[in-house]
Amino acid sequence: MQRWRGLADIPEDWGRSVVTIGSYDGVHRGHQLIIGRTVRRARELGVPAVVVTFDPHPREVIRPGSHPPLLAPHHRRADLMAELGVDAVLVLPFTPEFSQLPPAEFVVKVLVDRLHARSVVEGPTFRFGHRAAGDVELLTELGRTYDYDVEVVDLFARGEAGGGEPFSSSLARRLVTDGDVAGAAEVLGRPHRVEGVVVRGAQRGRELGYPTANVETLPYTAIPADGVYAGWLVALGESMPAAISVGTNPQFDGTDRTVEAYAIDRVGLELYGCHVGVDFLAYLRGQETFPTLDAFLARMADDVERARRLTAQEVRG
Repeated sequence: MQRWRGLADIPEDWGRSVVTIGSYDGVHRGHQLIIGRTVRRARELGVPAVVVTFDPHPREVIRPGSHPPLLAPHHRRADLMAELGVDAVLVLPFTPEFSQLPPAEFVVKVLVDRLHARSVVEGPTFRFGHRAAGDVELLTELGRTYDYDVEVVDLFARGEAGGGEPFSSSLARRLVTDGDVAGAAEVLGRPHRVEGVVVRGAQRGRELGYPTANVETLPYTAIPADGVYAGWLVALGESMPAAISVGTNPQFDGTDRTVEAYAIDRVGLELYGCHVGVDFLAYLRGQETFPTLDAFLARMADDVERARRLTAQEVRG
Protein backbone atom coordinates (compact mmCIF):
# COMPACT_ATOMS: atom_id res chain seq x y z
CA MET A 1 0.00 0.00 0.00
CA GLN A 2 1.25 3.48 -0.86
CA ARG A 3 1.41 6.08 1.91
CA TRP A 4 1.55 9.77 1.01
CA ARG A 5 1.85 12.89 3.13
CA GLY A 6 0.59 15.93 1.30
CA LEU A 7 -0.66 16.39 -2.24
CA ALA A 8 2.89 16.67 -3.60
CA ASP A 9 3.56 13.02 -2.71
CA ILE A 10 0.92 11.74 -5.13
CA PRO A 11 2.64 10.38 -8.26
CA GLU A 12 2.34 12.69 -11.26
CA ASP A 13 1.02 9.87 -13.42
CA TRP A 14 -1.72 8.89 -10.92
CA GLY A 15 -4.88 7.89 -12.80
CA ARG A 16 -8.53 7.62 -11.80
CA SER A 17 -9.39 6.33 -8.33
CA VAL A 18 -12.20 5.73 -5.87
CA VAL A 19 -11.82 7.96 -2.82
CA THR A 20 -13.17 8.31 0.69
CA ILE A 21 -12.32 11.22 2.99
CA GLY A 22 -12.45 11.51 6.78
CA SER A 23 -10.48 11.54 10.02
CA TYR A 24 -11.11 7.79 10.39
CA ASP A 25 -9.73 7.73 13.92
CA GLY A 26 -9.90 4.17 15.20
CA VAL A 27 -11.03 2.71 11.85
CA HIS A 28 -14.08 1.45 13.75
CA ARG A 29 -16.83 -0.77 12.38
CA GLY A 30 -18.68 2.16 10.81
CA HIS A 31 -15.47 3.26 9.10
CA GLN A 32 -14.91 -0.32 7.98
CA LEU A 33 -18.28 -0.27 6.20
CA ILE A 34 -17.35 2.88 4.28
CA ILE A 35 -13.80 1.80 3.50
CA GLY A 36 -14.96 -1.69 2.55
CA ARG A 37 -17.45 -0.23 0.08
CA THR A 38 -14.72 2.07 -1.28
CA VAL A 39 -12.50 -0.93 -1.96
CA ARG A 40 -15.31 -2.93 -3.59
CA ARG A 41 -16.28 0.01 -5.81
CA ALA A 42 -12.63 0.42 -6.83
CA ARG A 43 -12.42 -3.23 -7.77
CA GLU A 44 -15.63 -2.93 -9.81
CA LEU A 45 -14.11 -0.03 -11.75
CA GLY A 46 -10.61 -1.50 -11.97
CA VAL A 47 -8.95 1.48 -10.27
CA PRO A 48 -7.16 2.02 -6.91
CA ALA A 49 -8.96 2.73 -3.62
CA VAL A 50 -7.66 5.79 -1.75
CA VAL A 51 -8.37 7.01 1.78
CA VAL A 52 -7.77 10.71 2.53
CA THR A 53 -7.30 11.72 6.14
CA PHE A 54 -5.84 14.64 8.10
CA ASP A 55 -3.08 15.49 10.58
CA PRO A 56 -3.47 17.04 13.05
CA HIS A 57 -7.12 16.43 13.84
CA PRO A 58 -9.09 19.33 12.25
CA ARG A 59 -10.64 20.21 15.61
CA GLU A 60 -7.21 21.20 17.00
CA VAL A 61 -6.64 23.72 14.17
CA ILE A 62 -10.13 25.18 14.27
CA ARG A 63 -10.27 25.34 18.09
CA PRO A 64 -6.72 25.06 19.52
CA GLY A 65 -6.62 23.04 22.71
CA SER A 66 -9.61 20.88 21.76
CA HIS A 67 -7.69 17.95 20.20
CA PRO A 68 -9.69 14.80 21.00
CA PRO A 69 -8.06 11.70 22.50
CA LEU A 70 -6.92 9.50 19.61
CA LEU A 71 -8.02 5.90 19.25
CA ALA A 72 -5.16 5.09 16.87
CA PRO A 73 -2.08 6.92 15.55
CA HIS A 74 -1.81 7.45 11.80
CA HIS A 75 0.56 4.53 11.17
CA ARG A 76 -1.85 2.17 12.94
CA ARG A 77 -4.82 3.51 10.96
CA ALA A 78 -2.89 2.98 7.71
CA ASP A 79 -2.06 -0.61 8.71
CA LEU A 80 -5.74 -1.30 9.46
CA MET A 81 -6.77 0.26 6.15
CA ALA A 82 -4.24 -1.87 4.29
CA GLU A 83 -5.84 -4.97 5.85
CA LEU A 84 -9.15 -3.80 4.36
CA GLY A 85 -7.61 -3.68 0.87
CA VAL A 86 -6.92 0.05 0.51
CA ASP A 87 -4.29 0.83 -2.14
CA ALA A 88 -3.14 4.25 -0.92
CA VAL A 89 -3.55 6.51 2.12
CA LEU A 90 -3.10 10.26 1.76
CA VAL A 91 -2.50 12.21 4.98
CA LEU A 92 -3.17 15.89 4.38
CA PRO A 93 -1.50 18.36 6.77
CA PHE A 94 -4.48 20.26 8.18
CA THR A 95 -3.18 23.83 8.44
CA PRO A 96 -5.08 27.07 9.13
CA GLU A 97 -4.73 27.88 5.42
CA PHE A 98 -6.11 24.50 4.39
CA SER A 99 -9.06 24.94 6.75
CA GLN A 100 -10.04 28.10 4.83
CA LEU A 101 -10.59 26.30 1.52
CA PRO A 102 -14.20 26.68 0.29
CA PRO A 103 -15.88 23.32 -0.42
CA ALA A 104 -15.65 23.62 -4.21
CA GLU A 105 -11.96 24.53 -4.08
CA PHE A 106 -11.30 21.59 -1.77
CA VAL A 107 -12.95 19.25 -4.28
CA VAL A 108 -10.92 20.63 -7.17
CA LYS A 109 -7.54 20.64 -5.38
CA VAL A 110 -7.86 17.18 -3.80
CA LEU A 111 -10.39 15.04 -5.63
CA VAL A 112 -10.16 16.39 -9.17
CA ASP A 113 -6.67 17.74 -9.85
CA ARG A 114 -4.62 15.23 -7.83
CA LEU A 115 -6.63 12.04 -7.21
CA HIS A 116 -8.76 12.17 -10.39
CA ALA A 117 -11.70 10.71 -8.52
CA ARG A 118 -14.04 8.47 -10.49
CA SER A 119 -16.23 7.78 -7.46
CA VAL A 120 -16.42 9.07 -3.88
CA VAL A 121 -17.82 7.03 -0.96
CA GLU A 122 -18.88 8.74 2.29
CA GLY A 123 -21.06 8.42 5.36
CA PRO A 124 -24.31 10.41 5.60
CA THR A 125 -22.88 13.08 7.94
CA PHE A 126 -19.74 13.86 5.91
CA ARG A 127 -18.83 17.56 5.90
CA PHE A 128 -15.96 19.34 4.14
CA GLY A 129 -14.52 22.75 3.29
CA HIS A 130 -14.37 26.01 5.26
CA ARG A 131 -16.68 25.96 8.29
CA ALA A 132 -17.75 22.45 7.19
CA ALA A 133 -20.07 24.14 4.68
CA GLY A 134 -20.00 21.19 2.26
CA ASP A 135 -22.18 18.10 2.70
CA VAL A 136 -22.95 14.99 0.65
CA GLU A 137 -25.56 16.88 -1.37
CA LEU A 138 -23.01 19.51 -2.45
CA LEU A 139 -20.41 16.80 -3.04
CA THR A 140 -22.86 15.06 -5.36
CA GLU A 141 -23.72 18.28 -7.16
CA LEU A 142 -20.04 19.05 -7.76
CA GLY A 143 -19.58 15.49 -9.02
CA ARG A 144 -21.90 16.23 -11.93
CA THR A 145 -19.53 19.02 -12.94
CA TYR A 146 -16.27 17.18 -12.35
CA ASP A 147 -17.19 13.68 -13.56
CA TYR A 148 -17.35 11.61 -10.39
CA ASP A 149 -20.27 9.89 -8.69
CA VAL A 150 -21.04 9.78 -4.97
CA GLU A 151 -22.24 6.84 -2.89
CA VAL A 152 -23.48 7.26 0.68
CA VAL A 153 -23.08 4.38 3.14
CA ASP A 154 -25.33 4.32 6.19
CA LEU A 155 -23.62 3.39 9.45
CA PHE A 156 -25.06 0.49 11.41
CA ALA A 157 -26.33 1.22 14.92
CA ARG A 158 -24.83 -0.43 17.96
CA GLY A 159 -26.87 -2.84 20.06
CA GLU A 160 -28.64 -2.17 23.32
CA ALA A 161 -25.38 -1.62 25.19
CA GLY A 162 -24.76 1.52 23.13
CA GLY A 163 -28.32 2.82 23.28
CA GLY A 164 -28.75 2.29 19.55
CA GLU A 165 -26.13 4.91 18.67
CA PRO A 166 -24.41 4.64 15.27
CA PHE A 167 -20.81 3.48 15.32
CA SER A 168 -18.62 6.54 15.85
CA SER A 169 -15.20 7.59 17.10
CA SER A 170 -16.80 9.79 19.77
CA LEU A 171 -18.73 6.79 21.14
CA ALA A 172 -15.59 4.64 21.20
CA ARG A 173 -13.65 7.41 22.97
CA ARG A 174 -16.35 7.77 25.60
CA LEU A 175 -16.38 4.03 26.27
CA VAL A 176 -12.58 3.95 26.56
CA THR A 177 -12.60 6.93 28.92
CA ASP A 178 -15.19 5.17 31.08
CA GLY A 179 -13.07 2.01 31.22
CA ASP A 180 -15.64 0.04 29.21
CA VAL A 181 -13.02 -1.55 26.99
CA ALA A 182 -15.35 -4.42 26.08
CA GLY A 183 -17.90 -1.90 24.77
CA ALA A 184 -15.16 -0.04 22.91
CA ALA A 185 -14.08 -3.30 21.28
CA GLU A 186 -17.66 -3.82 20.08
CA VAL A 187 -17.51 -0.45 18.31
CA LEU A 188 -13.95 -0.85 17.02
CA GLY A 189 -14.28 -4.47 15.96
CA ARG A 190 -11.11 -5.32 17.95
CA PRO A 191 -9.58 -4.46 21.33
CA HIS A 192 -8.54 -0.84 21.91
CA ARG A 193 -4.76 -0.46 21.63
CA VAL A 194 -2.45 2.00 23.40
CA GLU A 195 1.02 2.38 21.89
CA GLY A 196 4.34 3.82 22.99
CA VAL A 197 7.95 3.19 23.92
CA VAL A 198 8.89 1.17 27.00
CA VAL A 199 10.77 3.36 29.47
CA ARG A 200 12.32 2.76 32.88
CA GLY A 201 10.00 3.33 35.81
CA ALA A 202 10.45 2.73 39.52
CA GLN A 203 11.11 -1.00 38.76
CA ARG A 204 8.97 -1.85 41.76
CA GLY A 205 7.13 -4.55 39.81
CA ARG A 206 10.39 -6.36 39.14
CA GLU A 207 11.16 -6.34 42.87
CA LEU A 208 7.69 -7.77 43.63
CA GLY A 209 7.93 -10.55 41.06
CA TYR A 210 5.72 -8.86 38.43
CA PRO A 211 8.05 -6.98 36.06
CA THR A 212 6.00 -4.58 33.95
CA ALA A 213 6.57 -2.73 30.71
CA ASN A 214 6.07 0.96 31.54
CA VAL A 215 4.69 2.44 28.31
CA GLU A 216 5.33 6.10 27.50
CA THR A 217 2.20 6.67 25.46
CA LEU A 218 1.97 8.73 22.28
CA PRO A 219 0.56 12.29 22.47
CA TYR A 220 -3.26 12.58 22.67
CA THR A 221 -3.68 8.82 23.21
CA ALA A 222 -7.12 7.70 24.40
CA ILE A 223 -6.20 5.95 27.67
CA PRO A 224 -8.77 3.87 29.56
CA ALA A 225 -9.98 4.88 33.00
CA ASP A 226 -7.74 4.08 35.96
CA GLY A 227 -7.94 0.43 36.90
CA VAL A 228 -6.63 -3.07 36.28
CA TYR A 229 -7.37 -4.82 32.97
CA ALA A 230 -6.81 -8.08 31.16
CA GLY A 231 -5.33 -7.86 27.69
CA TRP A 232 -2.17 -8.36 25.67
CA LEU A 233 1.26 -6.82 25.41
CA VAL A 234 2.11 -6.68 21.71
CA ALA A 235 5.88 -6.65 21.23
CA LEU A 236 8.66 -8.41 19.35
CA GLY A 237 6.14 -9.80 16.88
CA GLU A 238 4.06 -11.47 19.63
CA SER A 239 0.78 -10.87 21.46
CA MET A 240 1.52 -11.88 25.05
CA PRO A 241 -1.30 -12.31 27.59
CA ALA A 242 -0.99 -9.51 30.12
CA ALA A 243 -2.35 -7.94 33.28
CA ILE A 244 -2.45 -4.18 32.76
CA SER A 245 -2.48 -1.35 35.28
CA VAL A 246 -3.58 2.18 34.43
CA GLY A 247 -3.27 4.90 37.04
CA THR A 248 -0.98 6.53 39.59
CA ASN A 249 -0.17 3.42 41.63
CA PRO A 250 -1.80 4.63 44.86
CA GLN A 251 -0.43 1.69 46.87
CA PHE A 252 2.97 3.40 46.70
CA ASP A 253 1.76 7.02 46.74
CA GLY A 254 2.45 7.54 43.06
CA THR A 255 1.55 10.79 41.32
CA ASP A 256 2.27 10.16 37.62
CA ARG A 257 -0.40 8.38 35.61
CA THR A 258 1.11 5.40 33.81
CA VAL A 259 0.18 2.42 31.64
CA GLU A 260 2.04 -0.72 32.74
CA ALA A 261 1.67 -4.24 31.37
CA TYR A 262 2.89 -7.46 32.97
CA ALA A 263 3.43 -10.18 30.35
CA ILE A 264 2.07 -13.23 32.18
CA ASP A 265 4.58 -16.02 32.82
CA ARG A 266 7.27 -14.43 30.64
CA VAL A 267 10.74 -14.47 32.20
CA GLY A 268 13.69 -12.34 31.16
CA LEU A 269 11.75 -10.13 28.78
CA GLU A 270 13.76 -6.98 28.01
CA LEU A 271 11.75 -4.31 26.19
CA TYR A 272 13.36 -1.01 27.16
CA GLY A 273 13.36 1.29 24.14
CA CYS A 274 10.97 -0.93 22.17
CA HIS A 275 7.78 0.43 20.62
CA VAL A 276 4.96 -1.75 21.92
CA GLY A 277 1.18 -1.99 21.90
CA VAL A 278 -1.14 -2.73 24.81
CA ASP A 279 -4.49 -4.25 23.81
CA PHE A 280 -7.31 -3.99 26.36
CA LEU A 281 -9.69 -6.94 26.61
CA ALA A 282 -11.59 -6.57 29.90
CA TYR A 283 -11.86 -4.35 32.97
CA LEU A 284 -11.01 -6.26 36.16
CA ARG A 285 -11.23 -3.72 38.98
CA GLY A 286 -10.52 -0.14 39.98
CA GLN A 287 -7.31 1.18 41.51
CA GLU A 288 -7.13 0.35 45.22
CA THR A 289 -4.86 0.59 48.25
CA PHE A 290 -4.35 -2.34 50.60
CA PRO A 291 -3.50 -2.41 54.31
CA THR A 292 -0.43 -4.62 53.86
CA LEU A 293 2.03 -5.57 51.14
CA ASP A 294 0.92 -9.19 51.45
CA ALA A 295 -2.69 -8.20 50.78
CA PHE A 296 -1.55 -6.20 47.76
CA LEU A 297 0.46 -9.13 46.39
CA ALA A 298 -2.45 -11.51 46.92
CA ARG A 299 -4.71 -9.22 44.91
CA MET A 300 -2.10 -8.93 42.16
CA ALA A 301 -1.90 -12.72 41.97
CA ASP A 302 -5.67 -12.86 41.61
CA ASP A 303 -5.59 -10.18 38.89
CA VAL A 304 -2.98 -12.14 36.95
CA GLU A 305 -4.95 -15.38 37.22
CA ARG A 306 -8.15 -13.70 36.00
CA ALA A 307 -6.27 -12.10 33.11
CA ARG A 308 -4.74 -15.47 32.24
CA ARG A 309 -8.18 -17.12 32.09
CA LEU A 310 -9.82 -14.33 30.10
CA THR A 311 -7.09 -14.08 27.46
CA ALA A 312 -6.98 -17.88 27.10
CA GLN A 313 -10.61 -17.75 25.97
CA GLU A 314 -9.83 -15.35 23.12
CA VAL A 315 -8.41 -16.30 19.74
CA ARG A 316 -5.90 -13.77 18.42
CA GLY A 317 -5.60 -13.24 14.68
